Amino acid sequence: MYDIIIIGAGPAGLTAAIYAGRQGSKTLILEKGIAGGKGLEVPLMENYPGYEKIEGQKLIQKMKKQATKHAKLKELEEVTKIEKNSKNFKIETKKDTYTTKTIILATGTRHRRLKIPGEKEFLGKGVSYCATCDGPLYKNKKVLVIGGGNSALQEAIFLYKIGSKPTIIHRRDQLRAQKYLQDQIKKYKIPIIWDTTLKEIKGKEKVQEAIIENRKTGKTSTIKTDGIFIAIGEEPINKLAKNLGIKLDKAGYIITDKQQRTNIERVYAAGDITGGLNQWITACAEGAIAATTAYKDTQK
Repeated sequence: MYDIIIIGAGPAGLTAAIYAGRQGSKTLILEKGIAGGKGLEVPLMENYPGYEKIEGQKLIQKMKKQATKHAKLKELEEVTKIEKNSKNFKIETKKDTYTTKTIILATGTRHRRLKIPGEKEFLGKGVSYCATCDGPLYKNKKVLVIGGGNSALQEAIFLYKIGSKPTIIHRRDQLRAQKYLQDQIKKYKIPIIWDTTLKEIKGKEKVQEAIIENRKTGKTSTIKTDGIFIAIGEEPINKLAKNLGIKLDKAGYIITDKQQRTNIERVYAAGDITGGLNQWITACAEGAIAATTAYKDTQK
């Protein structure tokens, strides 16, 4: 029996664990992969208080070390089912079964797919959603970065700095990213193909070509490339929430009040799964609030 089980060990889940353990709650974190979530993919952060510059992987390791002083962490243990009875929750994973008084969902988001021909077929063979993970394979090679937001520009800058030759493809005529990142793109003279979408990915054993289309003229053309990094946003990982009957907004994100409560009693949510400003610091803040609220609610 646990007081709090946290599902997901990204920035929100790890912060929730720190707060939950420090307040005396018996706490377990269940993570389907490796602790860190998409935080592991952040090449370099320059807006996290206390660190002028820090790699996502390094900050995650610091958070993980701190969290595991206060809570038990089980990685590579995906939750498959949650059942609610009158008093507690039964959580089933692929390895075991647990009981808890309260749940904090910190399941985060996954990379949105383009759903175009060749994307699935060439995944791991030239198609990637993580420059930090796969970028070193493309040193001195031509790559395309798809997207125009913060993530896309961060990917392009990282690829440029490790010696790749990135070109950004964006479907609009202006970028949506922060000015600082746009200035970096100009500084490094990373080319941008405007008003254009990726229609198809081609190759034999690996990616060799990209078919692109100009949205204004309708003209298609072919670009030779060694790799394609797709950064067009995220979608919520909400299957567990749906099965519990938790209310979601139109985009599929969990709806919470200001104390991170969902519509299901003693179930809370924190981090990117709640939508809004998907930033590391807001995920941490929501994790802290969720753990504190869960503790208070069980003391009533």
